[in-house]
This record gives sequence, C-alpha cells and structure tokens, in this order.
Amino acid sequence: MSLQALGITSGYHQDRPVLENVSLEIPPRRLIGLSGTSGTGKTTLARILATLDAPWSGEVRIDGSPVVGTKFSVPAALRGTVSMLFQSPRASTDPRQTLASIIGQPSDIASRSIDVVALAAEVGLTPDLLSRRPHQVSDGQLQRACLARSLAQQPKYLICDEATAMLDAATTAALIRLIESRASETGVGVLLISHDRELLDTCCDVVHDLDSISA
Repeated sequence: MSLQALGITSGYHQDRPVLENVSLEIPPRRLIGLSGTSGTGKTTLARILATLDAPWSGEVRIDGSPVVGTKFSVPAALRGTVSMLFQSPRASTDPRQTLASIIGQPSDIASRSIDVVALAAEVGLTPDLLSRRPHQVSDGQLQRACLARSLAQQPKYLICDEATAMLDAATTAALIRLIESRASETGVGVLLISHDRELLDTCCDVVHDLDSISA
C-alpha cells in the first residue's frame, strides 16, 4: 500500500527530459521529503504523482493499481486519492470564490457534504474569514484555505509542492504541524517538496535528493 513513481521519465521537450528513470515511494502515515536544485523536475514529478500529467515512460501506482489517464479520465476508484497543495495559493484559486467555496470545492465535485467551518478551524481559519475572497486575505490565510481544500478531498496521499515557500516561519510551522498530525491520525502519506533542506530534515521520515535518484 503506497503511492509509487516507477521509472518515470518526462519533461517539457521530447529531446530534453528533466526526469530520467525516477522511482519514489510514499507509504501511508509517512512524511517523505524531496529536495533538489531548480530545474531538476520536482514539480514535474509532483504533477505526475498527482495524476495531473502523464509521464513519457514509467508509471504511477496507487496502492498497487497502475494509473491510467490523467485528471478526470483517471478511473473513478483512484480519482481523488491523491491531492496536491501548490506553491502559490493565488495561482491555484479562483479570485471570484470565497474561502468557504474554495474549501468546499472537492465536496461539491464529489457530491458529498463536509463541515466547512470545522475544517477551516482545523487549519486555523476563523469563521469571519470564510466569506472573504482571495484578495481580502493574506498569503498565509489563503494557503490555509488551500490546505483545507486538499483535506476536504479526503485523500490517501498528499503532495505539497513548495507549499510553504511563500509563507512566514510561524505559518510554515503551523501548517507542517497540521500535516504531521493528519499523517499520524488518518494515515495519509505525504510527499513534502522543498528547497529548505533543514525543514525537510526536521519533519520528514526520509529525505530524497532528486539529483541522486534520477538516472
């Protein structure tokens, strides 16, 4: 039982792959760190693991099942199993939506109900913020809403792609504590991608350097 990248090769130009034969495993209840210099393909790998993009070669397996397709073409049994928290909360949200709508988006898509207020409180957002739109809140508050949105998806695996890069130290610490708690209490497996090696070494069970796991 794990989220696996097996022999992944991919990139932006067919003759210049940024990932070559990369394999990585994210088990349940574990925080796995991934570091690497800029341009080594960390975000490319994250998007492939999150089933947003397909690799050129290799495959992603979720709990042993090979992933076929991307986004909404992924089989229903696997769709939504992996959630992704992006680096820029403003680029990954609709500026017309309120924080409540942003948090509730996965439940709307899946046609299930969630307690938006309780989930917001879990990530440190007070009820008065839920009626506000992205331009009316700070980056930290918006990223908390994005984390709540990811958790509302009820994923088995969470990928955080430089998710704390734009945040101050206090907000970073709060979000990491929440992610650690979720991993421990619900069994979600986490891939934490960051340039901050000290952060990864502090909170992750294992840290991989993408430069060393790419052939």
